[in-house]
Amino acid sequence: MKTIYLSHPHQLKSEHPAVMALGYFDGIHRGHQKVISTAKEIADDKGVESAVMTFYPHPSVVLGKSTPQTEAITPLDDKIELIEQLGIDVLYIVKFDTTIAGLTPQQFVDDYIIALSVVHVVAGFDFTYGSKGRGTMDSLPFHARNKFSQTVIDKVSQHDEKVSSTLIRSYIREGAVQNVKAVLGRNYTVKGTVVQGDQRGRTIGFPTANVDLKDEYLVPATGVYAVRMKTEGSWMSGVCNVGYKPTFYDEKPDQPSLEVHVFDYSGNLYGSFVEVEFHQKIRGEVKFSSVDDLIAQIGQDAKDAREILK
Repeated sequence: MKTIYLSHPHQLKSEHPAVMALGYFDGIHRGHQKVISTAKEIADDKGVESAVMTFYPHPSVVLGKSTPQTEAITPLDDKIELIEQLGIDVLYIVKFDTTIAGLTPQQFVDDYIIALSVVHVVAGFDFTYGSKGRGTMDSLPFHARNKFSQTVIDKVSQHDEKVSSTLIRSYIREGAVQNVKAVLGRNYTVKGTVVQGDQRGRTIGFPTANVDLKDEYLVPATGVYAVRMKTEGSWMSGVCNVGYKPTFYDEKPDQPSLEVHVFDYSGNLYGSFVEVEFHQKIRGEVKFSSVDDLIAQIGQDAKDAREILK
């Protein structure tokens, strides 16, 4: 897959006709997958390139929304990887800034669809474009100037709820990670590097990998989770604590730590790049009255996690 970064104004003129999927696509969830796979199918039928256009950073960050979405389900690198796995030929990543936000709907279509030789557009029913989102899928045929056609993907639902990044975010924030797979199409994962922590885990018989996240991932609610962790191409089962370690610290750090105890592993993971896959929350974070109580609970957590991950 060819990845092209664009910022406004751009001078790119594509010579290759393409079918393009449009959207922000945080999560590449089942709804997004339908948009992108439909674009690929139509491109294959027409014998042209398949393309995806997405935007970075999230418009809410640029437009000063009260709660900007700085944390992502799929940070940009992960999004690129997932789109490539869907077999797309070209990915356009457009820098979303105040200039882009201020374009009229017609300017956006002229510069970012027609100028790139797009012959067909695929987007969700709720996709908007141009200043203040005035362009919609209903107005797109007018702005197309007879240069391209379009396919609108209707709402994708799961148990009568719209499959959306908002729904997935709510599950992750609540710690209901077991609900994510049905909507996302895969378990929720985060990636990072194993760094040295306070090494207390090994002194109580449960050594942990302290994971420093590589991007601004949306971190699940504090608590203990059954997880799998991937390093050097292999998946290992384990139990993960997301939290502030209240048994040992009275002061609450700015960010929760993410520590994974891997079952039946005795190697050194320091410096390893890992992927942590969340399967189910076991319990919330608790401040224990003694270290012995904590050790007993971790033993039970590990037993529960093994059962969940069978």
